Amino acid sequence: MAEPLQNPVTRYPRPPFKVVDDKPEPPPDHGEESYRGSGRLAGRRVLLTGGNSGIGRAAAIAMGREGADVVIAYHSDEEGAQEAVATLEAAGVRAFAHQADLGSEGECVQLVADAVADLGGLDTLVMVAGYQHNVDDILELESEQIERTFRTNAFSLFWLSKAALAHIPPGGSIITTSSVQATQPSPDKLDYAATKAAISNFTKGLAQQLAPKGIRVNCVAPGPVWTNLQPDADDSNDLADFGADAPLGRPGQPAELAGAYVYFASDDASYTTGEILHVAGGMPM
Repeated sequence: MAEPLQNPVTRYPRPPFKVVDDKPEPPPDHGEESYRGSGRLAGRRVLLTGGNSGIGRAAAIAMGREGADVVIAYHSDEEGAQEAVATLEAAGVRAFAHQADLGSEGECVQLVADAVADLGGLDTLVMVAGYQHNVDDILELESEQIERTFRTNAFSLFWLSKAALAHIPPGGSIITTSSVQATQPSPDKLDYAATKAAISNFTKGLAQQLAPKGIRVNCVAPGPVWTNLQPDADDSNDLADFGADAPLGRPGQPAELAGAYVYFASDDASYTTGEILHVAGGMPM
């Protein structure tokens, strides 16, 4: 039976919001109750970064429910990572979690090795994790933060892709995560926005390089999304109206991004590479 139509304007909570004990209220929807799979990724072996929360967690849940075995990487939120693993295992697939600092080349290489050992191979690399800390004045933007942002968000793409390509066969795919910040940078996100532009560029270049090998490379570019990243990145006072400027009048929920990652990983996207799919609530790109 077909699902009833839902108005996207009112489907999820709208501003104003609040933050309670440093967590967004209401909590983000990762698709735990709503995502239903249909076997589109049965037998796939996926390494996904940032799978402990937010968009990464939603993408991991969706891929698991589509039949993929999944290794998720997390930085420090072990509780969230284990919750995600439990959700995946409940879907009947194999799931593993590994802590890794993506700003370290050695840890990126080890993460891929651990994923291959857990899954017996690797055909899909999904890079979602990122670091963001807003600074209003460039004169207060420390070199240490700039380096951390670039190493985590941009350098890790090179390290993870290089290590993964020793295992990904023809038909496999790499999926990156950019942002509307790549083309519409906010003044308090100079370093973060610059890395997102780099990710978009990286995606298009690598897609051309890997096309003859039959490996597709695509990118999801979210707009404002209600995740645990937001209280870490923004002043709580600004979060009350987060996402209100989007044409749909609200931020997206992580669950609303999950299908984009599934599409790029699936055979439905067999003729799609080097593309950036904006999921931004109607924000013109």
